Amino acid sequence: MRDKMTGYAPRFTPGVTPTEILMVTTRTPMCDGGGGTLGHPRVALRMERDEVVCPYCSRTYRLAEGAGHDDHH
Repeated sequence: MRDKMTGYAPRFTPGVTPTEILMVTTRTPMCDGGGGTLGHPRVALRMERDEVVCPYCSRTYRLAEGAGHDDHH
């Protein structure tokens, strides 16, 4: 069972709460719930460390090894 649940799905619900970890190459992944019209509003997530959990649907996004830092200064 997952120990880091946030937002609108604070409790793990088998068959409902997403359990997959989506690998991304940016520190600002976008999430829409993945359900088409049954998803949620599209939001930009900000990754402080190496992973972030969507506050709407609890999908976990993890920064892929070797991915950039998005430091466009």
